[in-house]
This record gives sequence, C-alpha cells and structure tokens, in this order.
Amino acid sequence: MAGLGKFLKQAQKAQKQVELVQQQLAARELEISAGGGAVRVKVNGAGDFVSLTLDPEFLKEGAPIVSQTILDAVKEASAKAKALSEEEMGKITAQFQMPGLF
Repeated sequence: MAGLGKFLKQAQKAQKQVELVQQQLAARELEISAGGGAVRVKVNGAGDFVSLTLDPEFLKEGAPIVSQTILDAVKEASAKAKALSEEEMGKITAQFQMPGLF
C-alpha cells in the first residue's frame, strides 16, 4: 500500500497547485479588441468578464455591425481565457500522471 500513500500525497499536492493556479488565473486579465479597437473586452484567466468598453463613435454604426463586433470580441475573449486556463492546468496535470492510469 506504499504506492497508494504516495499517490494520495501527489493528489493532495496537485489539488493545492490547482487551487493556486485558479487564484492566479482569476487575478490575471486579458484585453481583447475588435473593430479596430472600437470594442474592448477584458476577461480574467478564470473566464469571468471584467469590462466592456465601446467607442462612442462606433455606436453610430448600424446595430447589426455593432452587435456582431461585440459578439466577436466576447467569443475571442472567452476562447483566449479558456486556452490560458487549459495551458496552466495542463502544466499541473502533466506532472502528476501515473503510468498505466491515464
């Protein structure tokens, strides 16, 4: 059962590292822009949207253009936050894979 004890210790260590990375991701912000900077979206590494800024001149464009540009910026911000999270979490899981289990 010595192997089980070692596995449990590794799992506890991994859990602590995951919690730390989650805190770091929540504190990290990404800024995405679309429409030549007319739309700016800030999202944190945990995927929470922090802010949305629109250039007042851009609002003079038609509603379909404004809507699509905002949607594009939000999608890109979401994708980048997800990629960042997966990258950081992947670093942890790569350290703790046991042969034959995964």
